[in-house]
Amino acid sequence: MNATSKAVQEGALETVENEKPVEIGGHCHKDFLWVKATLRQQIKRFLGGAGVCVYHEGECVVDLWGGTKNQAGDPWLEDTIAPSFSTTKGVASTLMHIMVDRGLLDYNDRVATYWPAFGQAGKERITIRQIMAHQSGLYHIRQMIDHADRMRDWDHMVEAIEQSTPIHRPGERTGYHGLTYGFLVGELLQRVTGKSFPDLVREELAIPLGLDGMYVGAPDEVHHRAAELIWPKSKDWLANLPVGKAAETLSSGLQKTLGAVGVDLDMASFFEALAPRGISNFDFGSPETMRVAIPAGNGLFTARSLARMYAALAGGGEIDGVRILSRKTLDRATEIQYPTGKHSVIPFDMRWRLGYHGIATTRGIPHKAFGHFGFGGSGAWADPELDFAVGMIVNSGMGSPFGDIRTARMSGAALACARQRSGIPQTSDKVLEKARSIASSADQEVRRVASSADQEVRRVASSADRFVEENGRRILKEGKRQLRKLRERIKK
Repeated sequence: MNATSKAVQEGALETVENEKPVEIGGHCHKDFLWVKATLRQQIKRFLGGAGVCVYHEGECVVDLWGGTKNQAGDPWLEDTIAPSFSTTKGVASTLMHIMVDRGLLDYNDRVATYWPAFGQAGKERITIRQIMAHQSGLYHIRQMIDHADRMRDWDHMVEAIEQSTPIHRPGERTGYHGLTYGFLVGELLQRVTGKSFPDLVREELAIPLGLDGMYVGAPDEVHHRAAELIWPKSKDWLANLPVGKAAETLSSGLQKTLGAVGVDLDMASFFEALAPRGISNFDFGSPETMRVAIPAGNGLFTARSLARMYAALAGGGEIDGVRILSRKTLDRATEIQYPTGKHSVIPFDMRWRLGYHGIATTRGIPHKAFGHFGFGGSGAWADPELDFAVGMIVNSGMGSPFGDIRTARMSGAALACARQRSGIPQTSDKVLEKARSIASSADQEVRRVASSADQEVRRVASSADRFVEENGRRILKEGKRQLRKLRERIKK
């Protein structure tokens, strides 16, 4: 039994020490050898495989891959594509900016101008800007649909959104639209272009930029290239999370824990946005899921395709003579949006642009950088100041909705190399050591809180089940009795 299969069967969270030498394919410029060393270290430590690509000043300086693409231990190949979750939002957002650039719509327009049925239930004045800045109050997918499988049905999702009332007044809070963002942006794009979302990805990005692996709604003929997702068993507690009192109890406990370190956590909103019923059994890697478009979370990418798209953005909207976006629109798209000061789902300021968030690395925060990371460790971003872009894909791990420590470390290694190549002074080792210590402590605290959350959810779920079993019949009987009394009063 290989190390990967054994670790999965034993329920390892996400790490494994490979006994065999790690083989890395591809090429790496001599100025970016730290990126190669980081990839080798990560593949040795974590399950599965990975790909990473870096562009600097319009040149592809890193294109590497390694590890395994599935539990059987088959090698990660040059053309391997991986499900990349919220990294897909960066692709969807780029398409929106292209259409704004062409004058088909504008960020300040009301959504209902192009999508009339959207303009009901308190959504009449919501703007495209509010959607892209995650301020529209339409993240609560758990209330919109009865099962995660509904996400495979575009028409059902559109109708569910049309009938939904914002969970808060639009513009009042910033609440990450974890699973609804893609349908909101995607439906607008389809209405103004008359084309399907998969066709837009192919015609506006993949073909013009010569991308070898960028799909949102992948045709069956490329499914064999897809890496298999390798999940830790710790995700199973999401399956039947009870709402109401259970969510309140869990939220209260975590709020007290994180509040002690200054983090305001609204746990109930987290599950409303990211945990529709049945999500833990929803297979993002199944053929049924891969062939449909879920533009907030089911993109299949190579790292080089992501990096090249962002390299075009880092270069002012153009690469190798191919322009996808004007500098003027790009400046509007990447301007930090006015913060609401109140956060739901994600308890801190992500420095949102329009569809992109700010970037944090183990080598600092490049303030002009923008992009999008994804659940499980994928991510891609651009830094216009350095004319620099990074793309990374993986097939194992949980992390957070915005990647995990692997994403930050790989980004940090690439950023340090690009800065050195550009002659920019590096952050002192003393400061970096302190930052690493803080990051390590934070990582340990997140793991501890997650473990506590798992135990608390299981306890509350068990209590909720017992309550329903013991009191359900009595409550139903009492409800019928009250209904009879009400009918008698009406008759009188």
